[in-house]
Amino acid sequence: MTATTGTVGEAYLHCAEITRTQARNFYYGIRLLPSDRRAVLCAVYALARRIDDIGDGDEVPTADRLGALTALREEVTALDAGTDPVLVAVADAVRRYPIPVGAFVELIDGVEMDVTGRTYQTFDELVSYCRCVAGSVGRLCLGVFGSLPHPEARRWADVLGIALQQTNILRDIREDLGNGRVYLPQVDLDRFGVELALDEEGRLVDKDGGLSALVTFSAERARGWYDEGLQLVPLLDRRSAASCSAMSGIYRRLLDRIERHPESVFDRRLSLSGWEKAGVALRSLTVGRAGGGR
Repeated sequence: MTATTGTVGEAYLHCAEITRTQARNFYYGIRLLPSDRRAVLCAVYALARRIDDIGDGDEVPTADRLGALTALREEVTALDAGTDPVLVAVADAVRRYPIPVGAFVELIDGVEMDVTGRTYQTFDELVSYCRCVAGSVGRLCLGVFGSLPHPEARRWADVLGIALQQTNILRDIREDLGNGRVYLPQVDLDRFGVELALDEEGRLVDKDGGLSALVTFSAERARGWYDEGLQLVPLLDRRSAASCSAMSGIYRRLLDRIERHPESVFDRRLSLSGWEKAGVALRSLTVGRAGGGR
């Protein structure tokens, strides 16, 4: 790959800078890849980040955000016609790697659900949303990683992405509610007798402990999704296994903390320190050495 010369090279460098500055968790895993695949995954991340940013722009009118997503969907389906650096890099990437472009469209579909304020009655409905916004990213990563042939590889990548998104949802309950969004399924809220609300200081209300119990239950459920999705790791080469393990490991560590102390998400956006993330990434190299030798 000529990632340091010409228009395509400049496009990849642009995507790498976006990833370095904005991928707070994923970058620890992306850095473990060989340079070629690292550049390609940065391009994938940069486009996914752009899609997410449109959905997160709550100060922008809904109609404008939906219009922006429609325009971006058209650009994604006509990659070779674009001059935008992110799209140029992604277009080059999909020519050289089996990256499923349709997964970007699924991600756009999921972000549209965010913009329109969709709520979820059942966990199965929530899983469908998670598959769009995060399972899609798992499949995009698999296109960059590659894997040994296995009929379940794509599904495990999808499942692992869904696990990460469940962690995000638990971490961001307070922030999402403040933005008028609720991702916890209504059947779960009803089961635990929870009516989501913020007090005068912007802290989640948990009068009878129902919300704590719901968060613990949801974290335990998410753990099962990690266990299933991580069956993908032995199918990956050493560096890809390390990258995948680092990215998922950071979120699993976050989930551990949420499960032990559910009240920790009531008044802040919980995160790991840089040292903790680096430690997870370092330990993932051992997992990588135990993985495939390709």
